[in-house]
Amino acid sequence: MRQATTETSKMIRTITIIGDYFILNTIFIFIYLIFNEFQYNTNIGHTFQKYLVLLNLGYIPCISIFKVVLHKRIITPEIIIRRVFFSTTTFIFLFVSCLSLIQTEISKPLIFTLYITLLVCISFWRLSMRRLVKRFRQNGRNARNAIIIGSTNNVVELYHEISDDTSFGYRVMGVFDDEPLRNFPENVKYLGKVSEIIPFLEGHHVNEVFCCLPSSREAEIVPIINFCENNMVHFYSVPNVRNYLKRKMKLELFGDIPVLYVRDEPLLKPENKLLKRSFDLLVSSIFLCTIYPIMYIIVGSIIKITSPGPIYFKQERSGEEGRIFKCIKFRSMKVNTECDKLQATANDPRKTKFGDFMRKTNIDEFPQFINVWKGEMSLVGPRPHMLKHTDEYSKLINKYMVRHLVKPGITGWAQVTGFRGATKELSQMEGRVKKDIWYIENWSFLLDLRIMYKTVVNVMRGDKNAY
Repeated sequence: MRQATTETSKMIRTITIIGDYFILNTIFIFIYLIFNEFQYNTNIGHTFQKYLVLLNLGYIPCISIFKVVLHKRIITPEIIIRRVFFSTTTFIFLFVSCLSLIQTEISKPLIFTLYITLLVCISFWRLSMRRLVKRFRQNGRNARNAIIIGSTNNVVELYHEISDDTSFGYRVMGVFDDEPLRNFPENVKYLGKVSEIIPFLEGHHVNEVFCCLPSSREAEIVPIINFCENNMVHFYSVPNVRNYLKRKMKLELFGDIPVLYVRDEPLLKPENKLLKRSFDLLVSSIFLCTIYPIMYIIVGSIIKITSPGPIYFKQERSGEEGRIFKCIKFRSMKVNTECDKLQATANDPRKTKFGDFMRKTNIDEFPQFINVWKGEMSLVGPRPHMLKHTDEYSKLINKYMVRHLVKPGITGWAQVTGFRGATKELSQMEGRVKKDIWYIENWSFLLDLRIMYKTVVNVMRGDKNAY
């Protein structure tokens, strides 16, 4: 039996794609005419036709690869924008490649303008469409009928998630369980025992089944799954783990065995790790071969003149997987015996006058590009702590050691969101650790660029926590 909601989903995708093509062609025509000063002669017209054909053909594979997902019940704006970014980037690459193959030139400023304008306009169009879809479902249209099997805490929370927010478009018909409901609200209908599920499915239009029965009841679960598979009903198993894991989890297959894990780490993927390391190596190599030698001569000379002792301050810090490495900085303090025990404070008497200036302007951190080049650190990541602090805070703060799953960085998400400087209170370090864990779970190359940009902005403005 073909389901009505499938037809509605196809309609949403079709309208979205038509809108994409309208935006694509309108923007290109407008930009093309601007760059040609609104002149249209025979020669320009012939070339323009080539562009238009390649433009429309080149967008087809992008739509096929990065599919429209606005019809999905649960989808975030971030995912929508990410798909637009990848599809638009791929499209521009294909468009320019095809023009090169047929030996037809197009100006780089035009391509750049087209790319940026498409990113903005198609993102706005997709987000607007998503909002319309949610409103459409809030009014009771394009709803999906669902039943729930069991009454564990997990599935009760699920009921509230899909029922309280009507924009998901779910209509919960009721619950099947071995006995009348205990944990659900009074308005939820009790449909019967587990043995009565298949007869109910045969006589009613159901789109989705959410089951939280334990795996020990496989003799009852498997027939329900088979019926759903043969009648185009979506079956979802709801594991009962929310009573001890109140967080988002991920699913991984070990062979054919599904395993839930508590943390997604994008940097475990080889391609992401390679991208991050390549960028670190490129930036650190350029910096160390150009600006740094001049900086070393100037800063090193001032350090030597103003304070006796070495130019560099090297301190053992905790790195990736807890490995110890020597973090390199320009020495900003007088040589002292407490450097491995006490953090610097605002009016620390150990600091030299020039050292105070270096710390406020972050100049003392620049030798860490050497650590980056050696692979001990990254440009962006959780800041490395002294061994003493690692030992102390790992005993006081839950999940503190999670921040060591990636390489430490010269700057980090915690530092650009208000958690830079000395941690006088335990709550400050707890906040820093939460930010570091968020970064590890949500890493992306664009996030790294954003953090680097915010770091530069903070340095230019002056950070009150820099001391």
